[in-house]
Amino acid sequence: MDRIQIRGGRRLSGEVRISGAKNAALPLMVASLLTDEPLTLASVPHLTDISQLAEILAGLGVEITMSGNGQAGSEVGRVLKLHAKKIASTEAPYDLVRKMRASFLVIGPLLARCHQAKVSLPGGCAIGTRPVDLHLKGLEAMGAEIELQDGYVIARAPGGLHGAHIQFPFVSVGATENLMMAAAIAKGTTVIENAASEPEVTDLGHCLQAMGAKIEGLETRTLKIEGVERLKGANHTVLPDRIETGTYAMAVAATGGEVELLGTRGDLIASVIPLLESAGVHIQSTNRGIKVARNGAHFTGVDVTTEPYPGFPTDLQAQLMALMVTANGVSHISETIFENRFMHVPELMRMGADITIDHQTATVRGVEKLRGAPVMATDLRASVSLIIAGLVAEGETVVNRVYHLDRGFERIEEKLSALGADIKRVKG
Repeated sequence: MDRIQIRGGRRLSGEVRISGAKNAALPLMVASLLTDEPLTLASVPHLTDISQLAEILAGLGVEITMSGNGQAGSEVGRVLKLHAKKIASTEAPYDLVRKMRASFLVIGPLLARCHQAKVSLPGGCAIGTRPVDLHLKGLEAMGAEIELQDGYVIARAPGGLHGAHIQFPFVSVGATENLMMAAAIAKGTTVIENAASEPEVTDLGHCLQAMGAKIEGLETRTLKIEGVERLKGANHTVLPDRIETGTYAMAVAATGGEVELLGTRGDLIASVIPLLESAGVHIQSTNRGIKVARNGAHFTGVDVTTEPYPGFPTDLQAQLMALMVTANGVSHISETIFENRFMHVPELMRMGADITIDHQTATVRGVEKLRGAPVMATDLRASVSLIIAGLVAEGETVVNRVYHLDRGFERIEEKLSALGADIKRVKG
């Protein structure tokens, strides 16, 4: 099994291109099921989650071709052309779906277009319970008949899906995306209240609109979708990855470096920038992206609570903690989204971090330095937090189980190495 080897103590400097957002690319790929015309997506990151979803879609009958080399310095990255001219199967099997939660998004488009679907209950990172109840209740409200059998969701809509008024008890990105896609070609009008408004949801909405969908309320908590008879093909560029943007900003801050993040935007991390600036990090928008630099030799601890968008994202909580472990003073980091998202804490403590946990709040007391150590990655964001810690630690850090990284961070060791880090992948 591969591992990442890091010798810390080097400042990051230079420029790095931010990849397209994985969490936007995945539902965009699924949207290809809604039309018999080609959907072309540019700036698709080269990640295992993308490859696995492509395998699932191919099994459903989607023809997929790729162009562009997707190198770290590439302007466009990979371009995927997805053509679901004919749906060959409406079943997404366990062996594929268990590897990633986003694959469950196929159920809405399959039901809307083919009036039936058999999809395995999903798997993914072990960071807490993320049930699909909202997906299923929403589809039932739209006329689907749902049956759970042997770990599969068997859904039928003999007369097709119809519009409905759906109110989520809590915000769910996946359920919002699934039902928005299904509603795009359902009969009548669907209203989704307490919908997710994340940039990735909005990006999907813009792509659906380019395909001919009638959607109102993007970037708000209420979506109104008027179903159309059919959607057409479209060309769409995946938006920049806000989590990768925030991650590199924190890595630069941790090492006391100065780096320009190319191809991204400050509004994507609007909740993160004031926090970093209050800690002593300088962030400036440029005509090519964002420039990040640490003000002076020291930075201070900050308090934060993760919240649904537009609040501070849970997907940056572990990275912020890795930054705070060497900050001056005390930081309090509260996690309100996922119940098991402090699994990186014991690994950071192996490197000398001073962290205590009380229920869903971690208290981080900044230490003068970290020491390199062998550590174990438990999930995607925990993996990259250990990378950040390794960049500032004295000596050598070896991060094991880095297959998590390949799910969400494109060529991270190549990008960091180009910025001056002493980092390499060791094949297992």
